[in-house]
Amino acid sequence: MTDPVMARPENDLPGKPTAASRTTLSHIMTQNDTNLMGTVHGGVIMKLVDDAAGAVAGRHSGGPAVTASMDEMVFLEPVKVGDLVHVHAQCNWTGRSSMEIGVKVMAERWNESTPATRVGTAYLVFAAVDDNGKPRPVPPVLPQNDEDRRRHQEAQIRRSHRLARRRAIKESRGLG
Repeated sequence: MTDPVMARPENDLPGKPTAASRTTLSHIMTQNDTNLMGTVHGGVIMKLVDDAAGAVAGRHSGGPAVTASMDEMVFLEPVKVGDLVHVHAQCNWTGRSSMEIGVKVMAERWNESTPATRVGTAYLVFAAVDDNGKPRPVPPVLPQNDEDRRRHQEAQIRRSHRLARRRAIKESRGLG
């Protein structure tokens, strides 16, 4: 039986395991990062998320990649000044030139030895581009374990929903 992840008619590039591009970005939050509520501004976290996801997309695709969309960003807990934030990112799914990058945001006090708390999650879609900004093929991602396979399957569901939403909007505007 052929593995559907391995059988990719879109391109002939060899696949890359999920771990090949997995990345963690860490940053200590300071007073400069706060909002009017005295907690870390969501935009600061979103920039860290985009930076980490961009690194994964570039590593996985082997070259430049641009943010196409942020599918979902969920803030679960506030982040405070003095928190050490860890942004863990990995490639969950690939298409011809696009990649879904899943991101988990964890925070811990910089001066305590307590476990980190999950404070956010996000899913971003990146497009690999060539020197002229045109889409270029990406290698398929090869999930390595049950968790990677679950993420790959859920990424395909999110993609289906994105495409259906796009079609429905076009139809509602009389463009479909």
